[in-house]
Amino acid sequence: MKIGATYYTLQTEFCMRMDNAAKKWAKNNGVNYKSYDGNNDAATQLDQVETMIADGVDAIILNPQDADACSACVNAAVKAGIPIVGVNTMVNNDKLTGFCGSQDVSAGEEIMKYMIQYMNKDALNIVVIEGPMGQSAQLQRIEGINNVLRDYPKIQILAQNTANWSRSEAMTLMETWITTHGDKIDAVVAENDEMALGAREAIEAAGMDIPCIGIDGITDAVSAVGNGKMIASDFQNAEGQISGALETAVKAVKGEKFEKEEWIPFEMITPKNYKDYQNRY
Repeated sequence: MKIGATYYTLQTEFCMRMDNAAKKWAKNNGVNYKSYDGNNDAATQLDQVETMIADGVDAIILNPQDADACSACVNAAVKAGIPIVGVNTMVNNDKLTGFCGSQDVSAGEEIMKYMIQYMNKDALNIVVIEGPMGQSAQLQRIEGINNVLRDYPKIQILAQNTANWSRSEAMTLMETWITTHGDKIDAVVAENDEMALGAREAIEAAGMDIPCIGIDGITDAVSAVGNGKMIASDFQNAEGQISGALETAVKAVKGEKFEKEEWIPFEMITPKNYKDYQNRY
């Protein structure tokens, strides 16, 4: 069986974790697997889907950059009669064969609640660093953050902007916010760990100490939780997500029954349990 996968990027640790886990899964299950880096571009991902179709793949795994723009990827696969299974990020197309991921609204709610509990007060000035605008994880994580903030009218968002899951972009963004807002910033809520870590670099360079929280549980974030540079990270199971997507794809090709959607819970990494997540990959 031949399965192709397009990831919105293979430049972040989380997506590389998915790809590496997919390679191991494919080897163990006798599947011919090939992956593509979408370079954060929906048009590139569509080109890759069309390449996979031309190469005669039996199924396609789609980790979409944009919830709307990547709908074309699904349509192309369906037209070719090839199962296409989403993983991690979502696409707005009900023709998708199946999906395996985690509830990003819940992740947004969890990190916001944890930060409030950590600060132990309901009057705060925070900054929010978001993922790529229009990607399902960005849309749903900010929805979760805002769900919590509705119950805390004294918590103000001083600034929010995207850093595109990038550590370096988040560092630059945080430098700007420190210049603008200075010590008015009480906390940093980032939609992934790379951005939380980038913000932390800017904070330390400015000689400040502002609590930061993120999502994914990447290697550097686990260490940061352990040494106090981050207060927590909401672990997202890359291996579980991609394995579930591949299993669904194989079942679809074989005509076997499968769950249309599979959801894998987030797990909060804290100073009390961070050692459980060291060397996880």
